[in-house]
Amino acid sequence: MTAMTALTVLSAEAPSLVQSVDWLAIAPVVITAAVGLVVLVADLFLAERRKPVLGWITVAGLAAATATLIPLRAGDRATFCLTGDPAACSYVADRFTLVIQFLVLAGALITALVSVTAVRDTRMPAGEYWFLLLSSAAGAALLPASRDLATLIVALEVASLPAFALVGMRRGDRLSSEAALKFFLSSVTATAVSLMGVSFVYAATGSLHLTQVADRLEDVPGQLDTLAMAGVALTLVGFAFKTAAVPFHFWVPDTYVGAPLPIAGYLSVIGKAVGFTGLILVTVIAFPAYSDVWGPALAVLAALTMTLGNAAALRQSPDRPNSAVRLLAWSSVGQAGYLLVPIAAAAYSGRDQIGSTVAYALMYAAVNLGAFAVAALVARTKPLHRISDYRGLYAERPLAALSLGFFLLCLAGLPPGIIGLFAKVTVFRSAVDAGLGWLAVVMAINVVIALYYYLRWTALLFRTPEGAQTRTRAPWPVAAAIVVTAITAVVLSGAPELILRVTSGSLFAQ
Repeated sequence: MTAMTALTVLSAEAPSLVQSVDWLAIAPVVITAAVGLVVLVADLFLAERRKPVLGWITVAGLAAATATLIPLRAGDRATFCLTGDPAACSYVADRFTLVIQFLVLAGALITALVSVTAVRDTRMPAGEYWFLLLSSAAGAALLPASRDLATLIVALEVASLPAFALVGMRRGDRLSSEAALKFFLSSVTATAVSLMGVSFVYAATGSLHLTQVADRLEDVPGQLDTLAMAGVALTLVGFAFKTAAVPFHFWVPDTYVGAPLPIAGYLSVIGKAVGFTGLILVTVIAFPAYSDVWGPALAVLAALTMTLGNAAALRQSPDRPNSAVRLLAWSSVGQAGYLLVPIAAAAYSGRDQIGSTVAYALMYAAVNLGAFAVAALVARTKPLHRISDYRGLYAERPLAALSLGFFLLCLAGLPPGIIGLFAKVTVFRSAVDAGLGWLAVVMAINVVIALYYYLRWTALLFRTPEGAQTRTRAPWPVAAAIVVTAITAVVLSGAPELILRVTSGSLFAQ
């Protein structure tokens, strides 16, 4: 037998290690990352006066990445699968992935629109800003498709590391530098703990793929049970930090105050989506065997998070500098508590409860980004970011005031913000269905508490203004962001079943 013949026989007998790549499935992530590289290189050759074009390249790239979700809407694609186990894949484009990728990419697009004016007015370095925003968005879009622990952690860090730099992008600003440092140190610590948890899980199961981890945790040898349980608990820490769940919330208010307003809005929505996505994947897909561990823990975290967040938001003084941003920051902590409820419920009544978290996240994303867009508009003439600065906004900017009032009513869950009420009822029902009546009661109390500070701010918009009003023309990118989010919220309030249709049933590939 010749050497060539022997080689042919051996290659026919050995399993192929070459994996085909489904380029369409990974297109949303690849396009976002590729546009980021284009922006970084283009920044080297563009004159300073032409740097604004980088922002529009970013907007176009994010729009293109979002559009590539349309041919994937069937949610039946996977790639980077093990040759020996085709069911174990590193990248899965199921319904859950597509919904979260839409939230991330559309949210990043709104952030980019608001940022176009902010980058120019504050003289932030355009090339670095847009590159970092696109890099973070690429990591955030990769995370919901990740189906092994290594890819999950890498995606989490790709989404997070650029965010540290974005928070500290305002050079010479002490608050910005302190916020970035606090965000960085606390996040790195949480990631280190989470990585230790992943190593424990790998030691106990011998696999990093979520489906294989789930199967092997069902029958862990007795001597490895404690190791596996510790790994599960530690892995959840990093994702709990990203969700701003108590007691991992302490970075939120200072980070939001120190960050440029568009980035504060980005962190409140996309940053939070990253945390909840990772938390959902590791709990309901990888660790269902230990639902008796993470279920009660997440239920307690949900109660503490919503209570502390709403109580802190209630204490914000309207005349204090940065009180508006701090209220939105503490409000986002309270909202994180509501988002945790269906994940905790999934431990008791099945992973279909996750649809309630996804539905709430879609509502929250639209209205919270809209609120930050209005805040960015008001900050152009009133840079102290005080709640009292919004007194009489209706007399100065009627459409902005009506939009902000509608966003706040949606967050409060009051008509005409029907989508907010609908989302809260959906989350409340998931707690009741799971037998978590005590958690439903805590949620109901917190919803009532939140009504006060949301309504107080809303009422202030329509009061008689004090002093002369400064009227300036709203930059059209910021106005476009406000209009898009307001129209989305109004449409969803008129037809909330649209969200339910997308998030009902099984979101994950079987």
